[in-house]
Amino acid sequence: MEQSQLDRETFSCSICLDLLKDPVTIPCGDSYCMNCITRFWDEGERKKSYHCLQCRKTFTSRPELQKNTMLAALVEQLKKTGLQADAAADHHYAGPEDVTCDVCTGRKLKAIKSCLVCLASYCEKHLQPHYDSAPFRKHKLVEPSKNLQENICSKHDEKCICSLCLIAEHKAHDTVSAAAERTERQRELEERRGKFQQMIQNQEKDVKMLQQEVEAINHSAEKAVEDSEKIFTQLIRLLQKRSSEVKQQIRSQQETEVSRVKDLQEKLEQEISELKRKDTELEQLSHTQDHNQFLLNYPSLSALSESTHSSSINIHPLRHFEDVTAAVSELRDKLQDVLRDSWTNISLMVTEVDVLLSGPEPKSRAGFLRCSCKITLDPNTANKWLVLSEGNRKATVMDQPQPYSSHSDRFTDWYQVLSRESLTGRCYWEVEWSGLCVRVAVAYKNISRAGGGNECGFGYNDKSWALYCYQKFLQFGHNNIWTSISGPGSSRLGVYLDHTAGLLSFYSVSETMTLLHRVQTTFTQPLLAGVWVVGSAEFCKPK
Repeated sequence: MEQSQLDRETFSCSICLDLLKDPVTIPCGDSYCMNCITRFWDEGERKKSYHCLQCRKTFTSRPELQKNTMLAALVEQLKKTGLQADAAADHHYAGPEDVTCDVCTGRKLKAIKSCLVCLASYCEKHLQPHYDSAPFRKHKLVEPSKNLQENICSKHDEKCICSLCLIAEHKAHDTVSAAAERTERQRELEERRGKFQQMIQNQEKDVKMLQQEVEAINHSAEKAVEDSEKIFTQLIRLLQKRSSEVKQQIRSQQETEVSRVKDLQEKLEQEISELKRKDTELEQLSHTQDHNQFLLNYPSLSALSESTHSSSINIHPLRHFEDVTAAVSELRDKLQDVLRDSWTNISLMVTEVDVLLSGPEPKSRAGFLRCSCKITLDPNTANKWLVLSEGNRKATVMDQPQPYSSHSDRFTDWYQVLSRESLTGRCYWEVEWSGLCVRVAVAYKNISRAGGGNECGFGYNDKSWALYCYQKFLQFGHNNIWTSISGPGSSRLGVYLDHTAGLLSFYSVSETMTLLHRVQTTFTQPLLAGVWVVGSAEFCKPK
């Protein structure tokens, strides 16, 4: 071993393998860096076990560490001579995870290159001949590798397929040089990397889009909460205002009625006093002994004026303000009905928020029925020639108009009706129809209602999509563009809507389901289910 190597090992810490820093000598005589031995013994504190890493001598108690001034001075001298720099630059010892130099003896240094021709790894010193000697310059140097032995023929100890194997066992086989095979595999590798990189880009784009979607969801939810609170606050204030107005009206009417009654009461009391006075005079006159005096005074006292009020008072049981209470109770009941129905719709809107791409369209009727939703028809939208029955699920054309009240939502000319429920997310429903013909449709809420123009008819405008059935004749219409459809006629039609994905499908339903028509578009508003019918059409309960 060279003297410099001996010196380096002599003045190196066996823990950090570097020149000693703040050297200390423990009782057995071995030396360490102050920090290194302190940390080592700190780890042994739990077991109360202290020993020397070099000679393995143990100590019953933790020795007190004192700086070795002589070693410290020698290390400082070595630093000045540049030995530490040489050791750091040229003689890095190999750790457990490092590739070791195959030439070094004793304590091995870390390899900095591996040679694919020599099938060996070298530290910087032992690699030097590959740079200095002409025969070695053609060797292929790579980063240090622990897998060089995989290039050796397992039978003949040669690289890859050795020449002996090539002649004896692979004579009839096609062979190529490792370089040529590497070139081909390198091309394949680059192609695969290109695909991976494209996949990475696509998925990074998706991640970015999802992050934007998270921000959009949070923003939308916060705005919905804020807007909902404002609307409910307005409703509460409106109810409070109406409550205050009713209270004020009651108090005002109470004051008016009480004043009227008290005025009448006061006048009656005055009349009673006057009648009592006259009655007293008459009584006094009745006791007069003088007949002439009696006859003279009697005419003036006998005249009796009629009461101006008593005949106008009708005594009957009074309800006072009980009717007001009944009217307010009726209002409460109506509000409760509206809130119950609206709450169902609001809850549906919340639970059907679905920003991720929807799953595939169901393949079986059982799958569709899992997406089924209850559809009820809105009487306020029904044309006056339609009567609703079966819990507002069935619409039938009648011979006479129905006595519906006037409503801005009502279709005035088309025999149409819309659902009460707004549709978003994934929905499925079925319609059983009979009669001459039917249009099963979905439409935006803002579709026109008044008149017989195309702006009102299902399928004749850009606010509705409709499947028209006339016996076995089928058509699909949107924005007054009608497409003929071939398919089995059926008295039961299924409608599948994936609002988020912009998918609308119509099916003929019998023992099997047959797709009649599918639309791929973008829905910008919630949809309502609807029918135009000459005959009857019923939104069936799922079964």
